[in-house]
Amino acid sequence: MRSNSNKPGPLARWMLGLLGLTLVIAAWWGGTWSLQAKVPLAAALAPDQTLASLYQLLIGNQLTEHVLVSLKRVLVGLLIALAIGVPLGLAVGASRRLEAGTGIAFQFLRMISPLSWMPIAVMVLGVGDAPIYFLLAFAAVWPILLNTVSGVHQLDARWLMLGQSLSATRWELLCRIVLPGVLGHVLTGIRLAIGIVWIVLVPCEMLGVSAGLGYFILDTRDRLAYSELMAVILLIGALGFALDGMARALHRHWTHSRRGD
Repeated sequence: MRSNSNKPGPLARWMLGLLGLTLVIAAWWGGTWSLQAKVPLAAALAPDQTLASLYQLLIGNQLTEHVLVSLKRVLVGLLIALAIGVPLGLAVGASRRLEAGTGIAFQFLRMISPLSWMPIAVMVLGVGDAPIYFLLAFAAVWPILLNTVSGVHQLDARWLMLGQSLSATRWELLCRIVLPGVLGHVLTGIRLAIGIVWIVLVPCEMLGVSAGLGYFILDTRDRLAYSELMAVILLIGALGFALDGMARALHRHWTHSRRGD
């Protein structure tokens, strides 16, 4: 067990984080520089070219539509996954028989890559946003569902007994005890789902749509604008980091508020 005395403070963590980021950029720069002799196009992937292209794209407002479209797809996919995963997770967590009956099927489906459904999704739903929503929801539903089930299992039975002794209805038990009790687990599932969805999003947006970060990557490749391609990859990483940070902050806020209560 590690001692808390060795835990770095906030300033030290920021300094260590910046040091790690600096090392990554240095490795990036060194890698592109060493490849230039064999691969001339590597020069366009260097940090200076990438950052210059990213600046031009941002001030030229060329990425706004693509970013907003991608974020909308992520939000819709997560909402669909929540609408399916939370109620189903509550039902499965509350019934051992239902859990036994669905456990093998859920684990089997969870292990299928969402991207493997791409041809079927396009055949059934056509080209456009519909297959993307399906693929993102399929990717996001499993961490939300399984974490909701785990949250139900960890509910303190004494709170349910107390509610029943006070003649609480099923709806009151659900709203006042069950949902607040599992919300922390649901937020953990959402954070995991965001990470999966953000990775799946880019190849999903190569399904014949006309906007989105995945589409823009294909567009830069076709135009041979490799510095812009690398700039979009950098932006995808930054946006994903920001989304994960918001999910972590929300989970941390809920956890602290529960401890205060």
